[in-house]
Amino acid sequence: MKKDIKIKKVEDIAIAVVPEEVNGEEEWSVYFINLKKEPVEAVLVRSRGYGEIKQQKRKTSTLRHLLGTIKGRSYAKIELIKRELFGFTNEYWVSFRHGGYLYDKKYIFVPESISPRLFTNVPVLKKKGVMIK
Repeated sequence: MKKDIKIKKVEDIAIAVVPEEVNGEEEWSVYFINLKKEPVEAVLVRSRGYGEIKQQKRKTSTLRHLLGTIKGRSYAKIELIKRELFGFTNEYWVSFRHGGYLYDKKYIFVPESISPRLFTNVPVLKKKGVMIK
């Protein structure tokens, strides 16, 4: 029965962390980016962070974000992320419907991977940031 379930690979969906200036202050935002031409529906993102501070295991709260339908070649802001969490593993588990199938994928930003030295041009958003596709 498990062999009868078709598992399709997630393509043309990305998560990006981008610095932005708001009222003269730097903020870091996490975005869901739909690179497909078609919309994706029922987008749900679960976010959490975990790691160590002074040799003690720590974790953030687990948050769930219902983004709904994201148009083709569009994006939606998931949440703000504090710079203090860049030393943590930051995980975004995304699920959505497209073409009659339910997709899911886990995007993991390893510790210290959210850094200007790893910036790339984020398509659709048209800003620089760290992106996992």
